[in-house]
Amino acid sequence: MRTLDTLGSLDGKTVLARLDLNVPLDGTTITDDGRVRASLNTIRELRSRGARVVAMSHLGRPQGAPEERFSLRPVAARLSELLETPVAFATDTVGSDARAQLAQLPADGVLLLENLRFNPGETSADEAERRAFAAQLAEQGDVVVSDGFGVVHREQASVTDLERLLPSAAGLLVEQELDVLERLTRRPEHPFAVVLGGSKVSDKLGVIAHLIERVDTILVGGGMVFTFLAAQGHAVGASLLEEDQLETCRGYLAEAERRGVRIVLPTDIVVAEAFAADAAHEVVAAEAIESSAFGASGLGLDIGPESAAAFAAIIRESKTVFWNGPMGVFEMAAFAGGTRAVAEALTQTAGFSVVGGGDSAAAVRALGFADEQFGHISTGGGASLEFLEGNALPGLEVLGWA
Repeated sequence: MRTLDTLGSLDGKTVLARLDLNVPLDGTTITDDGRVRASLNTIRELRSRGARVVAMSHLGRPQGAPEERFSLRPVAARLSELLETPVAFATDTVGSDARAQLAQLPADGVLLLENLRFNPGETSADEAERRAFAAQLAEQGDVVVSDGFGVVHREQASVTDLERLLPSAAGLLVEQELDVLERLTRRPEHPFAVVLGGSKVSDKLGVIAHLIERVDTILVGGGMVFTFLAAQGHAVGASLLEEDQLETCRGYLAEAERRGVRIVLPTDIVVAEAFAADAAHEVVAAEAIESSAFGASGLGLDIGPESAAAFAAIIRESKTVFWNGPMGVFEMAAFAGGTRAVAEALTQTAGFSVVGGGDSAAAVRALGFADEQFGHISTGGGASLEFLEGNALPGLEVLGWA
């Protein structure tokens, strides 16, 4: 794969840096700047090599037209604070303001373009439309550095088409992410535990299928656990259930047993009367969810304390741990215990711990953990899962990765 060192001298050149600055916003306030901070090393390295940096990113899912709530302006301000240097902001991507800002950008300056997805060509399914937008972007720089790991599984104008038009290479963050994922899949230390949570089993099927032959233990929590419990014949009340995945779960349980891999399910569940932060709730045995005071209308919103302790013990004893997906509705304090226990255990293991981006990364920060307490926090939940499923990543293939 082409890296920064393959680009040769960057002195005096303008680098188009495709970053992933897709941060959560509360109005104009960034609530988690992890992805911004993850981009700093590449920006600093490019500037140290004498390049002007034109940063590009998407934010949210606008429908190909400007929406103020998805503006990257707050990100430009945060970038400026973190870099301790002015970061110019263009109110468009390839229009008059982008050209004007670029014309006055100093030799080591940084410019952030407005949200790429304000242009329909960025995510268009029409290859010609994507290429046309990529060609306009290409006119604004000399080389491309792809460092938005969170989008490398997408076929998009700034992720794949632009990289075919100009000399291109991976940035430092993409290199780091790939090294971590290859360590997980090709050279993990054992015992190797994978912790899977989140809402749906269907979101994690590929990961289970690809890793079941590589891991020692799979810990299952979150909403997806109820489909596994139902597959074992247990009633799950009003808990999240994917009935079309019951047979698949039975198949994975049988396959794990055949291979000697442990699939560990919770032994107790926090069951609530309703999906609300102040809902009445109680802890019951996992096989007796409908025995709670709420009967068949109760819904599981977290793994119980016994399960949390058991999961944590396995994590602490592991030499490699990959975690993707919260154990419960961590945004509500009453149902955050399982997720907090898993996160804390990852900080205590002597092994290599990886938080697989997305909701897991948001959870550890929301619960007060620091990035430095973990071996690695991925910036790309979806991209990480696609890699672990063994799928092609077009944004990496265009850079020569195989």
